[in-house]
Amino acid sequence: MTNNDHSCITMPQQAATATRQRRISLGLPKCASTSDRRFPLTPEGVDILVRKGFDVRIQSGAAAAIHYSDAQYSKCGACVVSRQEALESDIVIHLAPLGAADIKQMRRGAMLLSILHPEQLVDYNVRALLDRRIISVAIDHIRDKRGNTPFYDILMEVDGRASLALASSMLASADFGKGILLGGVAGVNPCEVTILGSGIAARAAASSALGLGAIVNMFDNDVYRIRESARMLGPGITASAFHPRVLEKALRGADVVVATPQDAPVAIDSDMIGIMKSGVIIMDINYDTAPSFPSLRAVDISTVSHSHTAPKERQCYINLGNAVPRTAAMALTNTFLCLMHEIISCEGVTDTVKLLPGIQCAVYTFLGKPVNRQVAEIVKMRPMDINLLLNCS
Repeated sequence: MTNNDHSCITMPQQAATATRQRRISLGLPKCASTSDRRFPLTPEGVDILVRKGFDVRIQSGAAAAIHYSDAQYSKCGACVVSRQEALESDIVIHLAPLGAADIKQMRRGAMLLSILHPEQLVDYNVRALLDRRIISVAIDHIRDKRGNTPFYDILMEVDGRASLALASSMLASADFGKGILLGGVAGVNPCEVTILGSGIAARAAASSALGLGAIVNMFDNDVYRIRESARMLGPGITASAFHPRVLEKALRGADVVVATPQDAPVAIDSDMIGIMKSGVIIMDINYDTAPSFPSLRAVDISTVSHSHTAPKERQCYINLGNAVPRTAAMALTNTFLCLMHEIISCEGVTDTVKLLPGIQCAVYTFLGKPVNRQVAEIVKMRPMDINLLLNCS
């Protein structure tokens, strides 16, 4: 055998060894929370991750809410497993907070990717994360190299678009709503949409409303951001700061009111709600701050049946992404593929936190210590500086 022949045989063996060394297991358990029907990955996304070298394990029936079968994931290279086997992976993705029983089944020192809901976290669940030394990462706090928050932004865009699509459907229902269109009919006055905030979610909602022919009023106390939003959306929008009289006029005439995240949230009290017209559709996209309509009952939009009659009392619809979980899954898949490409370039989950500052700032428990102030307060502990822990690990 010549030297050239020997090198032709050895090189593929070295490549195969390298692939085995960087293979990371990724668990996709079914969401245990009724408050979140979204799923992080589509079969097409799983196929790409498997080709990158991930060992993807999905719990049987986990993607039923987005109408994908186990067979579709299996065909793309995923292993359909039990919940325990999915939880025992190196990285677990579960968008809602995990319960203590599930956390105790996770591999010690594993990484958990979820959305940070401080209001849903309880003492014994956080302590379970600390006991298992789980590296908990809030995907909505992850930043890219330009300082953007890709997961948070895409979820807000989905919710913003969904808010107007759902409101339009509810208004058009002869039983649930008024049997009216938002606009676009010659000789008929269009509906009015009032949007609180001017960020990504607000712009998405406003864009949808304008496209349907509605009159749009947008409010925010961040003058620079509302100026930018008005420039992007064009002359069809009326933008204003939160002047009480201007806001009162907009709320009085609104057929749809949508509250979106703001730097300084403005709460609409019961007196202001009382001046709104009958049949107004009220929605709140905020999920990590105090509700914008504290006097109203919050209702998960995915539990509402439009075949039923409209509620007699005003209520506020939340969790709008739950009503379009497949669209959310497609959007999340694109973002997770970028994240996983970065993770697989590192040698382990701990090194991922060390080498990727955008993930480091999103960690809330690390190797048995809380490193996020809100999470530390839940267990009445002092938050640790993650940089000190990284230097010691």
